Amino acid sequence: MAQTEAIKSAIDKISNFYQHKKDAPIYRCEFGFRPLKPEAWGGEPDPGSGNDWISENYYDENVQFMLGRLGWCEGEFSPWYEPKVLEDRGKYELFRDRSGRQMHRFKGDYNWFMPSFEAHPVADEASWERDVKWRLDPETPERYADLETRMAHAKKCQDHGIFICQEMVGGYMFLRSLIGPEQLLYMFYDNPKLISICMEAWFNLADKVCSVHQQYVDIDEIYMAEDICFNHGPLISYDMIREFLLPYYQQFTENLRKRQSNGRKIHIHVDTDGFCVPVIDIYREMGMACMSPIEAASGCDVVEIRQKYPDLLLKGGFDKRIMAGGKDGVDRELERIMPFMRKHGGYIPTCDHIVPIEVTKEKYLYYRRRMSEYCV
Repeated sequence: MAQTEAIKSAIDKISNFYQHKKDAPIYRCEFGFRPLKPEAWGGEPDPGSGNDWISENYYDENVQFMLGRLGWCEGEFSPWYEPKVLEDRGKYELFRDRSGRQMHRFKGDYNWFMPSFEAHPVADEASWERDVKWRLDPETPERYADLETRMAHAKKCQDHGIFICQEMVGGYMFLRSLIGPEQLLYMFYDNPKLISICMEAWFNLADKVCSVHQQYVDIDEIYMAEDICFNHGPLISYDMIREFLLPYYQQFTENLRKRQSNGRKIHIHVDTDGFCVPVIDIYREMGMACMSPIEAASGCDVVEIRQKYPDLLLKGGFDKRIMAGGKDGVDRELERIMPFMRKHGGYIPTCDHIVPIEVTKEKYLYYRRRMSEYCV
């Protein structure tokens, strides 16, 4: 891999971020960008697959290599369930996805709508043992079938300065995908033993897969999907987080750090939607170094969070509603956020979640152009 000037610049910028370098050039990217109706943008290709569709230079090169194999919004089953339409309901259908979740969804256009979940694979110990436990076995040979090829690529990337990122499902998100968001809240009270059994499986799989990956490369970042907050705060109590999640997280991060060569630093990045401020302290207890996407629409203010937590790396925080409103609002918000955040460092600015349909192509490109002016 040739380290072009563009790649070198991007590596330097992410290094600035990880090192919390003050008043330094800022890495330019976007989070969750995918217009809900691409045809509304003149039939452009779905930019969720990359930024090549934008001719203007508003993004830096991608210099992160994702290791994979630990899920994102669900656990990494091996084998997965067979996706299947279970029932035709006219313009809707009952569909089982690869994670065993049964959902009521529109036919055809389902990618752009939130489905209604009707069932999840774990209801009790019997369903756990019968349908799920064996799918999370960390020793399943199929998990590592292409390991040497993947790791050769990862090693080559790391040798050329690319940052190695292990994306993965977080413990709460894992439990929610197995049990269901509402059912899970009852199960913390009704069957805490099963919760612990599931979390042991989460830990064993995450620890094993990371240990295998770390035999080939050091990991620069753990990027954990953990949608544990809604628009007023956490979905479960602090006591529940401490009892059911924190011990597994602390052991997991301790093991990760022990396996790094030459004490290379590893950054724990927690991604949660909603009002995340109340959980910052408790996640820092497990070693969290970075949080995203800092959802302004739920009451988060990236400037206030920086003031309270000067050493916490932050990514996100630009209010999608302001982006939809037009140029004057974008200008005011950028002037409010960017000079302060650049001065203090440790920040990558992006939209605070998926760019909504109200944002036209013209409005989006204006926001990206103005944002770029603050990042150089």
